[in-house]
Amino acid sequence: MPLAVEMRHIRKYFLSSNVLACDDVNFSVREGEIHALVGENGAGKTTLMNILYGLIAPDEGEILIHERPAHITHPNDAIRLGIGMVHQHFKLVPSFTIAENIMLGMEPDEWGFINGASEAEAVRKLAADFGLPVNPNARVRDLSVGMQQRVEILKALQRNARVLILDEPTAVLTPQEVHELYTVIRKLAADGRTVILITHKLLEVKDVADRVSVMRRGQMIGTHNVSDVSIRDMANMMVGREVILQVEKQPAQPGAVVLKVENLLVAGAGGIPAVFGVSLEVRAGEILGIAGVSGNGQTELIEAIAGLRPIDGGHVVLLDKDITHASVRARRETGMAHIPEDRLVMGLNLNTNLDENVVVTHYMRPPYSRRGIFNFLPMRKLAQQIIDAFQIRSARVGEEIKTLSGGNLQKVVLGRELEGKPKFIIANQPTRGLDVGSIEFVHKTLIEERDAGAAILLVSVELDEILSLSDRIAVMFGGRIMGVLDIKDANEQDIGILMAGGSLEHAPAKVATP
Repeated sequence: MPLAVEMRHIRKYFLSSNVLACDDVNFSVREGEIHALVGENGAGKTTLMNILYGLIAPDEGEILIHERPAHITHPNDAIRLGIGMVHQHFKLVPSFTIAENIMLGMEPDEWGFINGASEAEAVRKLAADFGLPVNPNARVRDLSVGMQQRVEILKALQRNARVLILDEPTAVLTPQEVHELYTVIRKLAADGRTVILITHKLLEVKDVADRVSVMRRGQMIGTHNVSDVSIRDMANMMVGREVILQVEKQPAQPGAVVLKVENLLVAGAGGIPAVFGVSLEVRAGEILGIAGVSGNGQTELIEAIAGLRPIDGGHVVLLDKDITHASVRARRETGMAHIPEDRLVMGLNLNTNLDENVVVTHYMRPPYSRRGIFNFLPMRKLAQQIIDAFQIRSARVGEEIKTLSGGNLQKVVLGRELEGKPKFIIANQPTRGLDVGSIEFVHKTLIEERDAGAAILLVSVELDEILSLSDRIAVMFGGRIMGVLDIKDANEQDIGILMAGGSLEHAPAKVATP
């Protein structure tokens, strides 16, 4: 088949961070194929695709689109050449409607006035043509993440994209939304369009891709037919060593109750109830995993326990101390740590440096400050300790962190939150958007904390992660706990029934009280 994209000898060096992101990279994609581009965070895959889309200028190299030389210096050049890109962090206007977002910059008008009806009709036809139904008049701010992604794909297709780049397309999707996306991708390829998936999820590669290219530390390691390589083969190529894909852990030795939640009531957006009478316990030396499709009250539950959302009813007790209405600082001083769901929004301040980020939760304590005055030497010492202990590649004491990869940013959060050996750890989506090497590191770290006696509350939409790490599993649906399973009795089928709102009344022995 003819080539849709060919990139030859691409080189890109970032002087500000002293990183050679692309080192003489050759990459080609055929017309009508689904091509996965995989690699660890920081391997250079997103940089390579940003060059193709005109967001970054290469230092060296050439690009051919449909076997013709192309000069791409701006996204407008890429769009004219039929290239579209859906970024990991969507580029939508929340206050605009779906139609306004899709038609932005190409609105139908009459006498200088935008014709909203024509705009909505054009989007409705576009959505029908590609089997991606949407309500053109819905506001983006009211949409699920999966629906927002659909809008981004439609926006690219409206601009007649023949080559569609999807950057970590399933990082924030529910399992159901992932399967819907697969259907869309296969339909686009069957229509003769080329889809490039930037991803770290190797199961995803096996499920949907035709070929896979592997990058490591700025270099292209190789391209293979997906049918010819195993998940382990791809993982080893990505990391450059044998990767442990299965979590290694000994049976838990649970101790005293560390966290006790009783009949918790929590409101969600607009004051609508999101958590209904949830009760659970987490003991020292165990991991309680919370499974469930995203949007079933997990976020509100965690924010209430962490002190980020008011509690309307019930109690939260940490280490025999009632913290139901305590401040976040008081909870931390009692022994709580929080690895948040979104490391970019809540976990870190990307506008400052590494030193300030690692002390942001305890800067008010000696030795980091005295009488309101910062002591920078201990801050730098702690930053270096975290860099060394968590192997944070390319991080430098005193330097900004916004250039670090997602995996390294997550290591910064882990290092900060686990400093001081907390008694209770909330790990909310701790591996979201991470590659296999970083996932392996995070899992190993959480098991080490459990074995050291910490009580861990794990929330993840990745069922494999819940089953691998948890000692007990609580399943949420509609803001309620549907059941708590011991790991030795848990299986995907039973968890799936509970995730869908069903019950295991025919197998009551499997359901354990918390």
